[in-house]
Amino acid sequence: MHIVMTSAGLGRIEDGAVAVLDAPYPDAAAVIEATGSLDALAGARVVRRIPLDDAAPELRAPVPRPRALWGVGLNYHSKAERTGRPIPDEPVLYLAAPASVCGPGAGVRIPAAQTAEMDYEAEIAVVIGRTLDRAAERECWPAVAAVTAANDLTARDVMRRTAAPVLAKSFPGFTPLGASLLGRDGIADPDAIGVRCRVGGEPRQDSSSADMIFPIPELLARISRYAALRPGDVVLTGTPAGTGQDRGDFLRPGDTVRVEIDGVLPLTTRIRT
Repeated sequence: MHIVMTSAGLGRIEDGAVAVLDAPYPDAAAVIEATGSLDALAGARVVRRIPLDDAAPELRAPVPRPRALWGVGLNYHSKAERTGRPIPDEPVLYLAAPASVCGPGAGVRIPAAQTAEMDYEAEIAVVIGRTLDRAAERECWPAVAAVTAANDLTARDVMRRTAAPVLAKSFPGFTPLGASLLGRDGIADPDAIGVRCRVGGEPRQDSSSADMIFPIPELLARISRYAALRPGDVVLTGTPAGTGQDRGDFLRPGDTVRVEIDGVLPLTTRIRT
């Protein structure tokens, strides 16, 4: 199932339109926390249809305040090769502030007093549907509710200065999510999800989950050894090579970043002063 959050409520994408639903949930996260998946929306009554081409201004973050927001610092072979860093034996994990989440089309301000190196990171975001606590790898993909696109914005100089990912990634708006959620059953292979990024229309990143150091099920299992993952949690799964850090070219006011994840509506973010 392909779900969006609009200003009028939850919607299904069907027949080239957003079908706004009569559903007793404020957002997709609430559906997942209550039921473990998006399936409860399959039979919901349609109250309004918005042509998909006209829907962009109506779209909101489908998971606006995750219970927990996890990330991994180095999870693509291409990124390790580009930066000259060794392949880690364990994932480099961190938590970011859920208040950093914003929706598709948002304008995100550069916190100029704190950073001169605001960077983009196109990522596959995984939304947890069932609790994972010291889970086996084989249990993890079936516990995923959906995937979406994320732009894991990072203040690189803050990271160097403080050695604290939570500070470098938690500024307001620094975790755009959306524009839609694709239910797990719509994903043929978790090891073949494409991830791409454009800045101002220029291709910057182009890879897939096949290049991950820790594939999605293994990454979730490893996190669950230390902390239980709960329904509604979001896990950002790392970014491939091609970031501003790799190019020595960081974001500026007026830039537009477009993140594309296979099967999900594109996530666009505007950078402003």
